[in-house]
Amino acid sequence: MYSRIFFGLLCVGMLNLSAMNAQDEADSLKYWKTGGDVSLTFSQVSLNNWAAGGRNSVSGNFLFNTIANYAKNKSAWDNSLTIGYGLSQQGSDNLIKTDDRLLLTSKYGYKASDKWFYTALLDFKTQMTTGYQDPPTNSVVISELLSPAYLQFSLGMDYKPNDQFSLYISPLTSKHTIVADDSLSNAGAYGVDPGDKMRSEFGASLKSVYKKENIIKGVDFFTRLDLFSNLVDNPDHIDVDWEGRLNMKINDYLTAVFSLQLLYDHDTKTTEIVDDIPVERGTKLQSKQLLGFGLSYKF
Repeated sequence: MYSRIFFGLLCVGMLNLSAMNAQDEADSLKYWKTGGDVSLTFSQVSLNNWAAGGRNSVSGNFLFNTIANYAKNKSAWDNSLTIGYGLSQQGSDNLIKTDDRLLLTSKYGYKASDKWFYTALLDFKTQMTTGYQDPPTNSVVISELLSPAYLQFSLGMDYKPNDQFSLYISPLTSKHTIVADDSLSNAGAYGVDPGDKMRSEFGASLKSVYKKENIIKGVDFFTRLDLFSNLVDNPDHIDVDWEGRLNMKINDYLTAVFSLQLLYDHDTKTTEIVDDIPVERGTKLQSKQLLGFGLSYKF
């Protein structure tokens, strides 16, 4: 009889423990907000005996964005990941890379007032595959995985009046430019000293993000601005990274995407191929624009 009582009490205890664990897990998950979107745009042209001329072409672009944000009491931890990749081909030429980026941001804040947070931010940017100066010939390599990569760590204050807007200001920022590829580092690409794998800078930075769903019916808007100034060396040289994006919903799965990105980095020198020889043209404004129609899914 006692064994049955003991067994019954043990079963009740295990059920209560399981219920408590399930409740604790539910309580912890309620502090997280996750979501994102993924899109795939595609275009294709096929010509056969076309009197006006032209070439067959095919192109595709993949874009993935996701967030995982945690908020409890005075703490806020925001994480975002962006992956973009695109390829195009004309005729039988080599493939041409049209987009290649990986951007990871993690930001922890502790509430100082109703809308201000003491904040630490970690930001990482790179690309995933080889980039060429002379597509579609693809003979002059100008980028590789982790060449370049940009790692930035900063301390500052974050102004967050709502879930749509954030303005982060940091007077203490370290920026590290990584060039892991031997040939690129030996050439002193992206501002590193020839032979070095990394260049470190210290200064101030600003990061602003604004996003709004249905800015007009069926259109979502996102924009991001990153600024950095090296206060030790040429503080008037400000690196700029701005991106704007519109997602225009056609139905639950079809969408049109328009994006524009502008970059200006004093340490990145542009080159042109003249008579099969790379010629440096100095620092110039870089731009990348995308307009595509395709499949999209929001989660």
